[in-house]
Amino acid sequence: ACICEKNKRVTNCRTVNGVCWCDSVGSGVSVNCDTLTSKCLLMKAEMTSTKSGRREKPKDAFQDTDGLYDPECENTGVFKAKQCNGTTCWCVNTAGVRRTDKHDADLKCNQLVRTTWIIIELKHAETNAPLNTESLQRFFKETITNRYMLDGRYITTVLYEKPYITIDLKQNSSDKSSGDVDIADVAYYFEKDVKGDSIFHNNRLNVSIDNEELRFEKTLVYYVDEIAPEFSMKSLTPGVIAVIVVVVVAVVAAIVVLVSSKKAAKQNGQQFHLGNNN
Repeated sequence: ACICEKNKRVTNCRTVNGVCWCDSVGSGVSVNCDTLTSKCLLMKAEMTSTKSGRREKPKDAFQDTDGLYDPECENTGVFKAKQCNGTTCWCVNTAGVRRTDKHDADLKCNQLVRTTWIIIELKHAETNAPLNTESLQRFFKETITNRYMLDGRYITTVLYEKPYITIDLKQNSSDKSSGDVDIADVAYYFEKDVKGDSIFHNNRLNVSIDNEELRFEKTLVYYVDEIAPEFSMKSLTPGVIAVIVVVVVAVVAAIVVLVSSKKAAKQNGQQFHLGNNN
C-alpha cells in the first residue's frame, strides 16, 4: 500500500518497482502517482464521487458544477473527442471543454482538437501592502514548475495588473515531449488548488508573496484551440450578438459614407469641369 500524493481520488494503491500506482475512481484506470493524473480521469472521478455520496462535505457546502460532466475517456486517460449526456452530444478539445453546439447522437467529431493556449486569470482580494511584481512572477513560475511538474518553457507569461494576475500556458503538440505533463491537466490542478478543493493528498497550496498570503475572489480560465470552435449564432449570448450587430452596422455605415463621399466628389468634379468650360 502507498499514498498517491498527487491524487486523492484513487483506490487500490500499490507500489510497483518503487512507484506508487493507484486505480482512478470511476474508471479503474491505473495512474502513476509520481506525475499528474489526466483531467478527464479526474473529472470522471469527481462525478463518480459526487453521485455516490462518498465525498466528505462540510455542512455549508454547495455543489460547483461549472464545466463538470461525466466524461468518456480513452484508455490512455485523454478525452474522447465526442462526449454525450444521454441523447445529447458535443465535441470537446484536449481540455475536455465543449467547442461545438449540442446535437443528437449522430454528431460526428472527427478529431480531438488540441488546446494550445490556456489563459488563467486570477483576481486577488485587497492586500495589506502592495505586491512586488517580481516576487509574484517568481512564485507562480516556481509553483507551476515544481508543484505541477510543467516544463518552464510552457509558461510564457505571468502578468500582474493589480488586482489581476494573468498566467499564459502555451504548448503546441509539436513542442510537447512524450514525458511532459499537459497544460490542460496543470490548469485543472491549479484551478482546484486556488478554489480550495485540492486534488493533492493533504497538500494545500499556500499562495504567499513576500509573507503576504493571497486570497482570490475570482478565477477564470480561457481556452484557445489550434482550430477555431464551431459555435452557431444561436448559441452566442445576447451581448456577443449585440457587439456583432454593432460592428456590422458600423461597417455598413462606413460603406454608405464612402459611397456618398465618392458621389459628392464626382458631382463636385463635374461642376468644376462645367465651370471651366464656361
